[in-house]
Amino acid sequence: MDPLTRRTFLSTYAATAAMAQEPKIRLGIIGCGWYGLVDWGAAVKTGGVEVTGICDVDTAHLAEAAAAIEKQQPGKPKQFKKYEDLLAMRELDAVIIATPPHWHALPFIAACRRGVAIYEEKPLSYDVREGQAMIAAQKKAGNSVQIGFQRRASEAVRQARDYIRSGTPGRIVQVDVRIHYTAAPLDNRPQDPPSTLDWDTWCGPGPKLPYSPNIGHKAWRLEEAYGNGHLVDWGIHLIDATRYILGEGIPKRVTAVGGLYEYKGRITTPDTLTAHFEFDTCPVVWRHRLWGAVEYAPEVSNGIFFYGEQETVFVTDQRWMVIPKGRGAQKKITDIQPPTDLGQRHMADFLAAVRAKAQPAVSTEDGWRSTTTVQLAMISYKTGRTVAFDPNTVSIVNDEAANKLLMRPYRAPYKHPYQA
Repeated sequence: MDPLTRRTFLSTYAATAAMAQEPKIRLGIIGCGWYGLVDWGAAVKTGGVEVTGICDVDTAHLAEAAAAIEKQQPGKPKQFKKYEDLLAMRELDAVIIATPPHWHALPFIAACRRGVAIYEEKPLSYDVREGQAMIAAQKKAGNSVQIGFQRRASEAVRQARDYIRSGTPGRIVQVDVRIHYTAAPLDNRPQDPPSTLDWDTWCGPGPKLPYSPNIGHKAWRLEEAYGNGHLVDWGIHLIDATRYILGEGIPKRVTAVGGLYEYKGRITTPDTLTAHFEFDTCPVVWRHRLWGAVEYAPEVSNGIFFYGEQETVFVTDQRWMVIPKGRGAQKKITDIQPPTDLGQRHMADFLAAVRAKAQPAVSTEDGWRSTTTVQLAMISYKTGRTVAFDPNTVSIVNDEAANKLLMRPYRAPYKHPYQA
């Protein structure tokens, strides 16, 4: 049994009674809007936590989160606009960081200096160099860190991994990864932000663009300046799962092509993209389409195909299947029953690790590898050429212009944390 399965089982079942006798983990939330509360909900389901402080640049988020949390525990958490003030609290053992990606690095590094455990949503960072600085901060602190790649908690993913590694499908020749869905861009006309939102602080170290609903709360995911697009936001989950199954690191070469064909002028990242990742094991091809007709086979519009010499294996969150060779061969389909709550299971692994002062399932370095992989694809897309990556020097080979895109300058007065 691998460490995630063992720790999750113990924390979810056998250790439930024991946890009730232990001191609660005092939890802070940095970014307590939609997904901050989703992560908090996963922590509540696991048990043994008390939220002592919450932080957000939108006072409406603070009020709504405080009211929701108070229903689940005695008393409201303290409320802060600045993450530095939350981290100054004595009553703090761990933090959830659920801000947009351009606000991941600075509070993460500050939390490492404070010495608290961290559950941070993916991607690890907005740019590659931020990620390097975050790895250095975590190594120095030695704190427990979990990156929010919840597919690592998928029983389907782990069963498919074991099956592929058994060798039964034969050598994996190619992998296809995709998440197709229909996007729904919001109003992108510049306008005043909500009165509760400090837009300047929300933009933080990123560029300060004119506010519109299309790049604000939740909608930032398809904005290049804040979310960097569908592959970096959602596709990264399956790229991480692919790396996990194959036991791979960072690809040697990446080529990405695509464009804006349906939502041009409405979003700033590609609505259609193909990325070719050259890993040591085999090539991995990502495809996404954010528009178009209803899927011919919707059951495989979100998942990973592993094409082996003898069999093909498909896996998604709660199902995996084997497609044998031969005319009339029957698919072998395994549905996970009951379906796994991936967020709760991943959070349970984190909280168990916090209590044990151990490392959870997804380390800072491993989160950086998956994050760097998709960021290299976006650099290839932006430059219009293949990029070759050297993991030893952490640089793009023989391409100065592309190499500069590994680090985005911060907006003053913020200072980028990376030091060469």
